Amino acid sequence: MASLIVVESALGQFVDDASQIWAEATAKRDNDPEIAPLALSRPVIDAVLGSSLRSKLLVAVDATGQVVGFTAVEPSASDRDAAEVRYLGVLASVWGSGVATALLAALPKWLSAAGFTSAVLSVYTDNQAAIASYVHAGWVPIGDATPHRGSGRLEQQYRLGSGAPQ
Repeated sequence: MASLIVVESALGQFVDDASQIWAEATAKRDNDPEIAPLALSRPVIDAVLGSSLRSKLLVAVDATGQVVGFTAVEPSASDRDAAEVRYLGVLASVWGSGVATALLAALPKWLSAAGFTSAVLSVYTDNQAAIASYVHAGWVPIGDATPHRGSGRLEQQYRLGSGAPQ
């Protein structure tokens, strides 16, 4: 995607956009013909943003002003110096155009400015496109894959920053 900027949203800004992207992207990822309505997808993003004053929403905006991707980040429950990337979503119609790459490239600078020294995220092990993006951006797997507590699908945790294995 030629012209793209990544910005931190102001309080409440772009939450509907991020929620809709999440609903559409997960439906496509999971081959689900039903896209969750905003009434179901928005509380997912709101829960992350409402969990801490340090929680943030970063969005990728294209040249027309459309939000085409986002990442919702909160402090890790187990490590006060680490952030947890709870959600990273890209508008399905622009998958493969560099939006995830742009978000992942902007994330370390934002994390550092927010006082985080590392970050973790979890991804389904069958989501090869996402895994490739994370590895390309310097994320490393940690531990063994474990079943997701809701879906039962295997997910792998990845880490970026000072706590990442060398």
